[in-house]
Amino acid sequence: MYINFEGVGHRYRKLIGKIYQKAMEVTENNIENTWITISFVKKERIQELNNLYRKVDKCTDVLSFPMLDIVYPQKLKDFIIESSPDGSLYIGDVVICPKIAKLQAKSFKHSKKREIGFLALHGLLHVLGYDHIEAEDEKVMMQTSKRILDELGVKRSK
Repeated sequence: MYINFEGVGHRYRKLIGKIYQKAMEVTENNIENTWITISFVKKERIQELNNLYRKVDKCTDVLSFPMLDIVYPQKLKDFIIESSPDGSLYIGDVVICPKIAKLQAKSFKHSKKREIGFLALHGLLHVLGYDHIEAEDEKVMMQTSKRILDELGVKRSK
């Protein structure tokens, strides 16, 4: 998987890269030439995006913009036909507000690094078709998140 980072410092790039690699393996979506963009933005920008795309005029922690109409349990291999002529498959964008992540980390009593990792993963899982509207879907999404973060040692404690 290739990750296009926008506004993301080096401190978080390695963490997000490891999480995304593990997530693609665990979800059985590890196919070649997959691309995603992850951006860090200010509170004002994420509020604008939240209002524009979700009609919710307030700040949020993470937004996902899937490029494919994946619905869990579908897999990326089912969407190979959507690949560009060069063989690359652009799956979407994840936008995170680091200031909101910092506040949440403090509230949850864990590190900002852990919160950023969780939010990046949460956004990717949405891009891969996971959701949490229904209780059963939320359970699957949260169990998947926990497994990935636990396997990488990304714990809730400081």
